[in-house]
Order: sequence, then structure tokens, then C-alpha cells
Amino acid sequence: VMADRGVDLSALPKEVRDQLAELDLELSEDFRANVDLSLPDVQQSPGHSADPSPSPEAPGPSTSSASRHHRAHRSGGARDERYRSDIHTEAVQAALAKHKEEKMALPMPTKRRSAFVQSPIDTCTPPDTSSASEDEGSLRRKAALSAVLAQSLQSPEYWINRSVQSSSTSSSASSTLSHGEPKTQPQPQLQPAASVLADVLAHTRIGDVPPDVTSSTPQERGSRVDLPPAVRGMSRGQSRSSMLDTADGVPVNSRVSTKIQQLLNTLKRPKRPPLSEFFLDDSEEIVEVPQPDPNTPKPEGRQIIPVKGEPLGVVSNWPPALQAALARWGATQAKSPALTALDITGKPLYTLTYGKLWSRSLKLAYTLLNKLGTKTEPVLQPGDRVALVYPNSDPGMFWVAFYGCLLAEVIPVPIEVPLSRQDAGSQQIGFLLGSCGVSLALTSEVCLKGLPKTPNGEIIQFKGWPRMKWVVTDTKYLTKPSKDWQPHIPTANTDTAYIEYKASKEGTVMGVAVSKISMLTHCQALTQACNYCEGETLVNVLDCKKDMGMWHGVLTSVMNRIHTITVPYAVMKACPMSWVQRVHIHKARVALVKCRDLHWAMMAHKDQKDTNLSSIRMLIVADGANPWSVSSCDAFLNVFQSHGLKPEVICPCATSPEALTVAIRRPGARGAPLPARAILSMGGLSHGVIRVNTEDKNSALTVQDVGHIMPGALMCIVKPDGPPQLCKTDEIGEIVINSRAGGTMYYGLPGVTKNTFEVIPVNQAGAPIGEIPFTRTGLLGFVGPGSLVFVVGKNEGLLMVSGRRHNADDLVATALAVEPVKTVYRGRIAVFSVTVFYDERIVIVAEQRPDASEEDSFQWMSRVLQAIDSIHQVGLYCLALVPANTLPKTPLGGIHICETKQNFLEGNLHPCNILMCPHTCVTNLPKPRQKQPVDVGPASMLVGNLVAGKRIAQATGRELGVVEDQDLIRKLCMWPTMMHQFLSEALQWRAQTDPDHVLYVLLNAKGVAVCTATCAQLHKRAEKITATLMERGGLNTGDNVVLLYPPGIDLIAAFYGCLYAGVIPVTVRPPHPQNLAATLPTVRMIIDVSKAACILTTQPLMRILRSREAAASVNVKTWPTIIDTDDLPRKRPPHIYKPPTAEMLAYLDFSVSTTGMLTGVKMSHAAVSTLCRSIKLQCELYSSRQIAICLDPYCGLGFVLWCLSSVYSGHQSILIPPLELECSLPLWLSTLSQYKIRDTFCSYSVMELCTKGLGTQTEILKARGVNLSCVRSCVVIAEERPRLALTMSFSKLFKDLGLSSRAVSTAFGSRVNLAICLQGTAGPDPSTVYVDMKSLRHDRVRLVERGAPQSLPLMESGTILPGVRVIIVNPETRGPLGDSHLGEIWVNSPHSASGYYTIYGEESLQADHFNTRLSFGEPHTLWARTGYLGFIKRTELLDASGDRHDALFVVGSLDETLELRGLRYHPIDIETSVSRAHRSIAESAVFTWTNLLVVVAELSGSEQEALDLVPLVTNVVLEEHHLIVGVVVIVDPGVIPINSRGEKQRMHLRDSFLADQLDPIYVAYNM
Repeated sequence: VMADRGVDLSALPKEVRDQLAELDLELSEDFRANVDLSLPDVQQSPGHSADPSPSPEAPGPSTSSASRHHRAHRSGGARDERYRSDIHTEAVQAALAKHKEEKMALPMPTKRRSAFVQSPIDTCTPPDTSSASEDEGSLRRKAALSAVLAQSLQSPEYWINRSVQSSSTSSSASSTLSHGEPKTQPQPQLQPAASVLADVLAHTRIGDVPPDVTSSTPQERGSRVDLPPAVRGMSRGQSRSSMLDTADGVPVNSRVSTKIQQLLNTLKRPKRPPLSEFFLDDSEEIVEVPQPDPNTPKPEGRQIIPVKGEPLGVVSNWPPALQAALARWGATQAKSPALTALDITGKPLYTLTYGKLWSRSLKLAYTLLNKLGTKTEPVLQPGDRVALVYPNSDPGMFWVAFYGCLLAEVIPVPIEVPLSRQDAGSQQIGFLLGSCGVSLALTSEVCLKGLPKTPNGEIIQFKGWPRMKWVVTDTKYLTKPSKDWQPHIPTANTDTAYIEYKASKEGTVMGVAVSKISMLTHCQALTQACNYCEGETLVNVLDCKKDMGMWHGVLTSVMNRIHTITVPYAVMKACPMSWVQRVHIHKARVALVKCRDLHWAMMAHKDQKDTNLSSIRMLIVADGANPWSVSSCDAFLNVFQSHGLKPEVICPCATSPEALTVAIRRPGARGAPLPARAILSMGGLSHGVIRVNTEDKNSALTVQDVGHIMPGALMCIVKPDGPPQLCKTDEIGEIVINSRAGGTMYYGLPGVTKNTFEVIPVNQAGAPIGEIPFTRTGLLGFVGPGSLVFVVGKNEGLLMVSGRRHNADDLVATALAVEPVKTVYRGRIAVFSVTVFYDERIVIVAEQRPDASEEDSFQWMSRVLQAIDSIHQVGLYCLALVPANTLPKTPLGGIHICETKQNFLEGNLHPCNILMCPHTCVTNLPKPRQKQPVDVGPASMLVGNLVAGKRIAQATGRELGVVEDQDLIRKLCMWPTMMHQFLSEALQWRAQTDPDHVLYVLLNAKGVAVCTATCAQLHKRAEKITATLMERGGLNTGDNVVLLYPPGIDLIAAFYGCLYAGVIPVTVRPPHPQNLAATLPTVRMIIDVSKAACILTTQPLMRILRSREAAASVNVKTWPTIIDTDDLPRKRPPHIYKPPTAEMLAYLDFSVSTTGMLTGVKMSHAAVSTLCRSIKLQCELYSSRQIAICLDPYCGLGFVLWCLSSVYSGHQSILIPPLELECSLPLWLSTLSQYKIRDTFCSYSVMELCTKGLGTQTEILKARGVNLSCVRSCVVIAEERPRLALTMSFSKLFKDLGLSSRAVSTAFGSRVNLAICLQGTAGPDPSTVYVDMKSLRHDRVRLVERGAPQSLPLMESGTILPGVRVIIVNPETRGPLGDSHLGEIWVNSPHSASGYYTIYGEESLQADHFNTRLSFGEPHTLWARTGYLGFIKRTELLDASGDRHDALFVVGSLDETLELRGLRYHPIDIETSVSRAHRSIAESAVFTWTNLLVVVAELSGSEQEALDLVPLVTNVVLEEHHLIVGVVVIVDPGVIPINSRGEKQRMHLRDSFLADQLDPIYVAYNM
């Protein structure tokens, strides 16, 4: 706070700084189980760190607890001792020891250095270990890979970790620590082992299956050494240079493979519930329902009978209302002390007498009623609600305000002081104030000064709060009441007296209203139960604004004229013994504490030798209902019994915000035996039944009773969910109470009130047991022998996993028993569950100590997994560690569970370490699908289809018809189609008949036409290139020539130059000058594969090809002849080549497919001219038309439109190189507007650039006059499933600029046929259907309604081109399929490619891609297989000829599909889900590796968000695709490789990942 105000903290003395830091951390206390425990100047004994191994000072494990507590050893942090019973710690150790034998090498996550701050590593040398250790046996055993709690401080792992870390790779070098055996002797020869492993790694090839390094055991110096499981290959620094190249030049570094191998090894272990044997995929239930286990314990007792408390005694002098008691003491005992408050050092600050309390409360009541408004319009009326905002450290002001409100008959609503606008839960407090209708807040002057203000000095409007008026209640601002004024003190009735706030499990804060009669009766019941006497002294450590602190310390104490000494939380932090000292000094009779106060006092007591606690008759433990309180009580008694503490005075109690005090243990008689404990079986508890634990002491829970229920109350136990049915005697249920001393309602929320405050229990038959309404307490428990009440948990901490109940507090306790000293900051651990895939999944989040190493943290996490698995028999879904002090806090310093959960689900938790274990805990996945062999022959299937009325799925474009009429030809300026089968002739003809017609205009980034080409210019330029080729190339007809040009007119001229010369052009994308290492090898590869005889290029590119930078990635000495075509002499070739037949090759089209395959296809002259003709007909292209092209011109349809189409049809093409858009985003759209273009072609990458970059700038573009209403068709050229979301958002965004919603459509082509569909001008608009994703995975199409769950929208890929026939075929049987069936798309068309260009004559392998026959039906037609899955659906729309239109829907490439669990997944579907998971995921890609699904996500936010993505990605893939993600890799933006068409190169990515070349920010291996 001071730092914010500009105070220089460094100038203050250290003690003050420390105290400020302490205060700053949390001036607070904790109502949940997560407590801050490290104290200034408190020595902590290693006895508390669950560490049975001998510590350096002590010769052996100490047994007597006295010696335990007196041995001083300063350790870094402390544990929440309250939770630790020795029983429990032992249980955890035993459980972990069980895991020793199992080999479990958890792969540690890989982390980039910058993603976490590393503490400087001292360079250490390990202790001398040359002498053989005595414990040879343990060394020889297989290295135990599970963690065990015992480790001596000097263990070898510690040394190795220290020395290796400095040279470690992106995370740390060896995870021996996480899985080493407990060894008391240092283990020799570990350094050599690591180097041996590096050799092993270096010599292993990455084959299909990586080497299983985990089990290699090299011999070294005669003694066998077991390798640490996760030693990394090499440090990243070296990995670039010192990777060994294997024979064929593939660099090997299989660190990733090693880790994945470990991951697979851990996944081989069987899962617990067996999967049932069948899976019906069409049933609505996708979930595997675990069959009930016949051995599940069931309750066997009789139905419980309601338990009655003792009658509430009738005492003659009870006051008629609480205010009356105050009035009486104020008048008759004015000098008697009511309240003593302490300052921060623990010294008394002031004492408020009953006289002062009365007079000040009276003044306040008078001021509230008479001085706030005018006489006619008072601000407050009796019955109005008023917020009380006072810090814990000022109880006096709070008491005055509270009693002042009671006297004024306004209703006080005590709340916490809001410290900032964004306080965790401040919105919920706002909800409380709103539901209670509060508009006025009382506070003290000091507090008001501390509240955050706006620049002009007003108190800020807190998030979610109603508008508030603030009133300061310090005495100097109050008015003395006039002589005639008397407060009205009516007899207590059912009107509300005050409202106490309560946070629900979901985080909503509600107000529990307590009526005047309830308040009075509760005070009477407490007085009777605790036997309070007038004038006693009480020490209160609890918060006096709510709960026990208020009921005992503010209300009952005033009723009985008790002197209360309040010890605020801040004092407890500075001086944990302060409450014990106050008891000693004031000879207090009663003390009111929480377990944590017992723990702190016990830790600090050695400074105090002379404390005497014999005056205490009742030590009330407010959270005694917490299942783990028993150990704190025992330990405290152990230490303080020698200081006069009597065992029978410890009184645990159970409370609930709704029912107030539920039960409290009455002090026992001196020397009477203490009540027995219940030792329950955890397994039984998880099924909701009480079983005494006999067999396995590891999974036992020891619970102490909380005494009997309150006087005048009636109690039942009912089932916690469903109708309130009475439980059986051996069943755990929710405690419900009927009493006059409980809350009456949630103020202002009648709906919720009914379910909680007006419950009528029913018996087994469902009949109500009476008329009396009960209140649900939210406590889970049972009634033991002698009507003692036992509480085993709270409803809000209940986690229901696979039908079993687990208690969050129990899990916290187990996690705390796993020696968290090195890892967990102040014992701060939160446990909650999230619902993923139809079940609750347990998440544990802990704060990590600032000095914890990666290794320690990972080790701790894997141990917690094992401990919880053993003790609670439940799998954890996710374990996350966040930096210290970053979890949202409750006002009292605990962890705000709902906010934490919210942050986790929204990806705002920012963990620094995370471990996901979906494989072990997700047991309800459907069974993998077994593919059925096809017994029925395809013919009978087809006949069956046809009988059922299904037509064969095929579709045909229009006829390619021949134009005969010569006049029409002249009119349309078309050239005689029949004469020219060759594009080279077409260009010559155009150059003669229409020499000045402009065919091409090339634009630069400014939109200026930098180059144009008329028919004659293009022809002449082509001739010059031909002449040069013939002279300098030394080429033969039919040689291949590579064209290496940037997008432009040079490329087009060079293409026609090659045709004129009779050589075969191969267009290749030039290398990127800034990224030669990545782009040049591809160029080299195409040049080599195509056996090019010559390269045509520009001067700048020629220089690059021969540069030193290029030499670094390829051999530049072996390029073929390079000819630059920039300044050519004016020469004409002697003759222009004319091919003898149209079947001769025209050009080769090389492209890298999405799976990373480089394929070249052969295009004949006949195919080229029919393709151009087909496009001309479809798009109605002729010489008076203009089209704009923003595409890469190197392959596929992009090349055809850029280079060929204009020469054939004569239209003008405006060429926009997509790279220019990066400098000037609006270039393409403004060109469309400026030239009034009707038809334009683009790629998805261009569309995405515009959508992301210009989406917010439509107004600016509009102002510049950009108008797109001229655009009739905008076609995206692609070889994939249409990206519907992108095209839709493009249409919506630019609708404001006049873009028609019908304009955008897509094309579809493949390697075997470059253009199958293209939305032209004639066909109907593309239709969209919704298919069920579950069926799609089973290779079936099931059409569903829009918005159906698990539905996927698919858009038709455009109208089928003229002359093209498409049929859907079963890829296995090769038989045709029916309408709306999923199969491979086969195509028959005159413009299909004539084959793959292969050098080694492997044509036979691929021949079936081009010339395949159906297995029946139409055996003579030759089809080309596209390799894409899709289906054809007959729609209601009509096509040009008036028939019903058949739409082709492309689902995805067969090569890319992932086969997982017997189902077929399309990567794009999983990626779509992943990209939706978090706002910072810019792009994602998935691939599989040995049955593991790997998800790579690009992080666009800050690196601290990297780990937030891991659980969200895992959740969304599990939820939507029923798959468990094996590895999540978080990388920088731009790492996922993308080809020119904007398609992801997933296989390149996979290779880079396995070769460890991605430099990931984080790699998480999901267990």
C-alpha cells in the first residue's frame, strides 16, 4: 500500500519492512483450511516436516513427542500443522512406500528458461563418494522410480540436482530427485551415468519407436548403475552444434522421444475400473457408465430417530432483549470492563467499559435516527439495513456500531473492509448489499482514510456494489441525545436483528438474517451450554464480525457482563503466543480459538517458560468440526498440559452460518475419561457409510466428537442430495436442526430460503415425519454412541467423483502430509472439482515457495498424486503450483476457492508448474470402436441401398459443349476452340488479332500499377526468353526448366517462353531472403526431384542462390545453369515449337501437401485447355471482363488463374501479390472498389489477414470510399474443407462496406485434379448442412438441426465445374455409396492430371490414384482418387438446367485423418475446439505419435499464460472429442508451419517436435 503511495520502502528499517510485508500479505485470518504458517522468528522443528529419516543433528528418528518439539531446527517454511496427525503422516509415508516397487518414470515437463525465474545455482561439488556404500543391496535393486518421503538432507540427489542444474536443458537435467529411493548413503557414480546416457541417446536413430532409454543399464566401473529416468539428451546450447549426424545426415536428438516413451510406459499400467464390453455409438449416452461394484458397502442400520437437546432452562432474570441487557449493565455496572483491545505488539491498547459502550451506542443510535437527514425526511428508518465496515484491529468501534444499530432498530450487516476495486469476491459482496438493500455504510475515520479513492477524493465505486453513502462513527462526530430522547427497546420478536454474511460453494455471498428472538435465544442457549457466569473473562482470537467470534465475543459476553479480550489476527501474526499470554495475565476462564491458533502457540511456546493455563475452564475450538482438528488439539495438550492445561477443558464445536451453533462439547468433570475417537474407513466414507477402519490403517480418518447438540434444539441426519430423506444410523448425511436459536432466512432471497430453512425430513416411504421445519446446516456427519455428534466434512467441500464422495479438506490434509516444506508456501493449498466429460474431476492448486526448485516441485506433485491415489483411491485430474501469494484471498486471508476455480477455468491462474493426469482419472470414456470386417459384398450393399430408395451419390457439372457458330466466335472475340488445343497458339493468335488488349496489370503495395502486359507485349517477351533458352540453355525438347520468380508478369512471360521453346516449365516459390535456412532446402528439393536442366530467375534471386548465406543450407556449387531474364537482347527465336499431340506435357505442378509430401503432377496440353475452358464457362469470362487475383501463383488453381486463364479467355487479370498485403492491408479490398471488380479470387490466408487486421477498421475504410457492392463473387481457392467460420466472419465484417452476403464462396481442387468445384455465376448459392460429429468419427453422415449438440457445420465446396463427374466411393471396397454417405471423392474429368511426376519409376504405386475403376456398377469409366473424404447430398435447390442440385461437401483429407480409439478424427475439428479454449491461443495444430494425441498451441499472450492453456486444452478436447491429450506443447506465434495456401503442415511440425527443434515455451506430458 505504502509503495503505491510513493513511500520509499527501502529507507525503512528491516524489522519495520518485515512487519509491513507480513501485514501486507494478509491482515486476515482463514475460515477455510488453508493457512499461512511461516512466522517471523519462529523456530520450527523437523519433527513437523513429515520426515522420518534421521536429520543431520539427531542420531535416529525421535519418538517421544516432547523431544520432537524441543529440537530446534530452522527450516525454510512451515506446514499446516493443524492438519497433521502423526497417524496421517505415517499413513502417507506408508502409502508412498507401497509405490516404491512400481516403476513409474514420470516425464518432467520441459520449460523454456525465460518462462520461470531460476534461482542462481551455487556451483557445488558433490561430497566425495569414492568409498562403496554399505547399502549395496539398495543400489543394485532396480532404481525405484516412485518417490518416497524419506530423504536425508545430504542425499546424493540433492547434490546431483545442484550440480547438474547449471548445465541443464530447458528444464532441469535429471529427475532422479523425483523418483530416487530413500538412501541414507550417497549413491556413487551418478555423473558418469548421465554421460553414458547421453551417448546412448546420441547413437539412437529416431525410428518409428524411440529407444526405451528408461531401461538401459550400461556397465560402469564394475558396479551397475541405474539410470535416472528422465535425463535429457543435451543442453539446448549444445544441441544445435554438437548433435551427431547419423549416416544419412538426419540430426538425432531424441530427448522428446525419450519423454514420450516414458509417458507411454506410465500409461501401460492398467486403469482401475474395467471398461464394459460394448459401445453403441448412436445411443445418446456416449459415456461409459461404470457398473456398480457388488462389494460397495451399503448402509445397514435402522432409520435414525431425531435427537433432542437438553431443554432450555427458564431463568427468572433473563432480559427481554439483548439491548436491555446492555442498558442494565450500562446503568448498574458502568465501571465494569466490557472489551480490551490490543495493539500490534500484543499490549492492551484501550479498555471499553460497559458505561462507555452504552453511552456511545446511545449517541450513535440518536445520530443515526435524527441527525443524518432532515426532520421531515430522515435518511434511516427503523428496519433499514446498514453495512458495518470496520477492520478487525478495531473491535471497539465495531461493538459501538453494532449496538448503536440495535438501539436505533436498524439492521446491521457487518462486512469486510474492501481493500481494492478488484478484491476477490467484491462483486459477491455487492450482490449481498444489493439483496439486502443496503445503501449506507458505517465506518471509522481511520478506515475511511484507507479506502481506495478516485482522483477527486471520493471513495471509488467498488465492483458490483450499489451506490453507497459513507458515515463516520467516531465519537467526536456523534451527537449527545436530547434529554427527552429514549431508545425504543421492545421485547424480542421475530423481526430481523442483524444479518451475517455467508459465501456459498459457488461463491455467491448471501445474508443470513437472525431475528431478535433467535439472537436472544442463541445467547441463552450458549450461556447454558458453556455455563457462562457474570463477570468472567474471555479471550477471543476470532473475527468478531461473524460466526463464533460474534456469538460468544460480542453478543453472549454482553448478556453475561463478561470482560472480552480481543486478539486481532495481525497481532497473532506478529506474536503467536499473545493469546496464551493474555489468558495467563488475566486468568481468563474461557478462550475462543481456531486450530491454527493452537498450532501457532505451540510452535512459539519455547520462548515462554512461565505461562500458566490452569485458569481455563473452557478452551472452545471453533473449527473443531474440521476432520483434522484432532491432531492440533492433541499436540497442543501435549505441550501445555505441563503448563496447567486440563485435558477435559478442550471443547470442539460445530457451527453453520444458517443454524448458528449446532453442537458444542461441554467441559468434562475433572479426571473423567476423555470421549472416544471414531476411526473410520476412508473407503466407507467415500460411499457415505460409517465403517470402523480395521484392515488398512493408511486409509483411516480419526474424528473427534463435537459434543451434544444445543439446548432446546432437535436434530436429524438427512441425505445431502435429493429429497431430505432420513439416513440410517450407519450412514453419513447432512445435519439438519430445528431450533428457535437459528437463522431465519437468506435476506431478500425467498427462493433459496425455502430449500434451506424450511426442510421437512421424510422417511423411507417418502412421507414427511412431522410439521416442524428444519434448517440445513451444510455439515456432513452422524450421531455416535451417547448422542454425541461427529462431523466429517462440509457440503461445500464435497467432491462427487464417479459416484463416490470425497472431502476437499481430507485431500488438503493428505497433500500437506507429503512433506511440502520445500515446495508449498505456508501450507496454502486449494482443492476443488471441475466438471469435465460428465464427471467431477479433482484439481489441487498450491502456492509454490519462491525458492522451490523445478525438481522439488515436480517431485512433490508426483508424490501427492501417489499419496492421494493410495489413501483416497481417487485419481487427480490436475495439480498446479502458482507463485507465492498469487491465489485470490478471502477477506480473512484464506484462499478464495470459487475465485481460484473461476481463474482456473478461465485460464487466469498463471501456474508456474502443472501436472495433468487425465489418463488415470478419466475412466468413463467410451470403449474403443472395433472395426467390423465387411462380410456383405459391395454389390449387395448397393442393391440394398437402391431398394431402400437411396440413389448413388454422384454429381456432374454442365456439359463442356462445343461452340460451332463462327460469327458468334468473332463477336465474342473468342478464338476457334477446335483449332487451338495449345495455350502457346492461343497467345500467338491474340497477339495478332488484338495486340493492344491489356491482359495483365500488376499492383504494388500502394495500389499503383507497376507493370502491365498487352497480348503483343507478353508474346514478344516470351519470344525473347525462348531465344535465350535456345542459345544459352543447351536444352532438348521436353527438358524441365525451373521458374524461380516473385509473383508477377515475369513469371507469366517465362512460362510462355518455355512453351514456345518446347521445354516443360516448373514454377517454384522463390526462397525467402530473411529465412533461407527454412525455405531454400524446399527449392533445392524441387530442383533435384524435377531433374531441372536450367533455372530461369531474376538478378536479385540469382545473387541469393549463389550467396554465402545460401551455402550454409544447401550446396550452391551444384545448381543447374542459372539464366537471369532481366535484361535480354532483342532476339526472335528461329521457330516456335508446336507439340505433335495434345497429350504431351504442358507443365509440372509441384506442391507440398499438408502431410509434408512433395508431389509433382503432370499436366498435359489437353488438360490445360479443357480446364481453362471449364473455368471460362463457369465464371462467364470473356475479353471485356476484369477479375482481381490475390493468390500465390505457384501451384494448383492459383497458378492456373494467374498464368493461364487470361490468355485462354482474354479477360483482364489484376494481379495482387499476397505479400504486398502485409505492408498494406486494405490493398485488395480497395482495388476491388476502385476497379469495380465483379469477380475476385483469394486464398484463406488473405481472407484471414483482412478479417483480423481490418475487422475493426470498417468505418475508416468506408470513409475512404471503399465500396464492395460491385463484388458478385469472391472465391476462396483451397484444397481443404471450406473454413465456414472464416468466410462467415469475413462476410459479416465487410457487410457494412456493401459486400453481399451471397458473394463469398469456395473452390475445391486436389493433386489429381486441380479444379473440381468452383462457385461460378450460374449455380444456386452454396448450401450449409449440420452433421453429427460422433457419427462422422464412425465414417457416417448423420444430418442434424442447427445448434444440435456435437454438430459440425459444413459448407458446400462450390458448384461442380463443367465436364467434371464426381462419385463417392467406399475407399476399402471401392464400391459406390449412396446419397449422404461418407466416402472418398473420386473424379472423372478431361482436365485431371495425367499422373505423378516420379523419377524412380514408381508409377505403378500411384497409378491407381489416376486411373482407377469401381469394383462394380460402372466398370469401364476411369476415375482419379482425390484422397479426400466427403459426401454428396441432393438439395431442394434447382441448378441451371432445372434439375435438383447435387451439392458436394468436403470433410477432409484422408492422409491427415487421425485414427484414435478406432475412430477417425479430422485434425481441423480438434484444432477448432483448441483455439476456442483460451483467448491467447492464436493457432493450434494436432498430430499423433504412437497413439498419443499431441496438441501444439501458439500463445499470443504473455509467457506467464503458457501453463494456463494446458488444462483448458485438455478439458476441451476431452469434452468435445472424447479424447485424452497426451502432450500439450505451447510455442511462440508463427511456429506452426503453413504452406502457401494457408494450410498447416502438421507433419513438418511433428518432425520438428520430435527432433526437438521447436524451442517450446512449455511441454506438458499428461499422465
